[in-house]
Amino acid sequence: METAVFQKAKKNQYYCGDSYFYIETDDEYVCALADGLGSGEFAKESSEIVISIIRENTNVTVEQLIKKCNQQLSGKRGAVIGILRIDFRIHQYSFSSIGNIGVVTMTEDGKRKRSIPNAGYLAGYHRSFKVVTDKLDQQTRFILFSDGVTDKDLSQRFLLNKDVHQVVQSFAGYVDEDVRADDTTLIAIRYER
Repeated sequence: METAVFQKAKKNQYYCGDSYFYIETDDEYVCALADGLGSGEFAKESSEIVISIIRENTNVTVEQLIKKCNQQLSGKRGAVIGILRIDFRIHQYSFSSIGNIGVVTMTEDGKRKRSIPNAGYLAGYHRSFKVVTDKLDQQTRFILFSDGVTDKDLSQRFLLNKDVHQVVQSFAGYVDEDVRADDTTLIAIRYER
């Protein structure tokens, strides 16, 4: 697994409301991206709550992670979330997204698939959501992104690069010319069996 991350706070604010985490073990890989509602310090607090729960519970399913995160956000500002789990033993991935965290999957033969997130956000209320599960190719790439990444950004050819570090470097050069209206996080991930 290779992972590279770009993150920038909105309009150069001090606090970025996006938080992320990833870990690789012998059996699995887990990556999560959370965006606290709004911006600033309270948005950061909500996204960090979500990430700390995931960090402490990497051994449970995507569905269980989302439920645990939702419970902990009761009375807080709330957050949107995307969680990717790769199981190396069965060569399969699972992903779920609530709110405006997106994922693009790119197969070995260059096919791109953008998953549609579940509507809403986590704030302690019961909500239904789906978990997408699929087999991995010999090489599969993923782009996880927050709402600061636009549709125009996602159409850029440099995202097709197999080197995740080059993807992030190219994206950083591309967005530096722009002042973003939202916190921006882009995580490029490459799996190779």
